Amino acid sequence: MAGDAIGVYGAGFNLPLAETRLFTSYTLAAMLFGYIAGLLVIPKLISQQHYLALSAALGVVLTLAATATSGYTSVAFIAALGFANAMMWPAIFPLAIRGLGRHTETGSALLIMAIAGGALLPYAFAVLKQSMDFQLAYALIAVPGYLYILYYGVRGWKA
Repeated sequence: MAGDAIGVYGAGFNLPLAETRLFTSYTLAAMLFGYIAGLLVIPKLISQQHYLALSAALGVVLTLAATATSGYTSVAFIAALGFANAMMWPAIFPLAIRGLGRHTETGSALLIMAIAGGALLPYAFAVLKQSMDFQLAYALIAVPGYLYILYYGVRGWKA
């Protein structure tokens, strides 16, 4: 959601379109740094599931920081979510299909279908922001998602 909704988020502060149209590229740059960090530390220094948990915790912190600030500072926190999000999917997928045995193909298919959340959550944000503060709307969508991923990274993948 950080990359898809950041332009709309920035527009909530009445930032100029000439600038908000570039915000997604900042999120993607942060994501690239997150991928590089993952390559450097996994598994040498930290396990995949611990990196996932740290990424989710960072996502909560950055989302709350974005909610507590305004203007360009708030947008910068949303862009920094790209770093937190970078290792989410590469960590969730192998943890989710581990041990599925003959059900690996079905589990993989269900995970691929779950990508639809990337299409639905920005839309939910756009709808919610019409009836409440846009920062609160963003936090109400993002924080529970990050908390669930944090749970998954800590112990949910073992279930």
